[in-house]
Amino acid sequence: MSEDSLRLVTLERTSTGRFTATNARGGTIAFGTGDGTEFTPVELLLAAIGGCTAADVDVSTSRHVAPTAFTVTVSGHKVGDEDGNRMTDLAVAFSVTFPEGASGDRARAILPRAVAVSHDRLCTVSRTVEAGTPVAVSVDGEARHQGMTFRTARTVTE
Repeated sequence: MSEDSLRLVTLERTSTGRFTATNARGGTIAFGTGDGTEFTPVELLLAAIGGCTAADVDVSTSRHVAPTAFTVTVSGHKVGDEDGNRMTDLAVAFSVTFPEGASGDRARAILPRAVAVSHDRLCTVSRTVEAGTPVAVSVDGEARHQGMTFRTARTVTE
């Protein structure tokens, strides 16, 4: 893998149950455990899925005309059972309208394909969730992954 492929986000605790995520470009987003108005980590996951596919679809359709309305709703159920906590039944619903006219007709015509291509090939977030990519974790350089512990000089952050 190349340096160009690396994505990195750093989280800082700001108070009990509250954090700020900072990306490599300096952007920040506050989130917490759900007792305030901040997004929870699960809501950020839903936003990431919706945002990724929305960006793909917007690029494809906006080549023809800007939408007059563009809403993406992402839902799922948070469950906990013998397999642990996780999200199930994830669903992404698009509601997009375009102005009347030839450009709007072209954008409406490609909308279903743009959504399908984003889901099937382009959206890194939903593709990663569906592929079930393993996540390695570490504490001060001691990584734990798939039931095995090993020493590492680099902390895995993504």
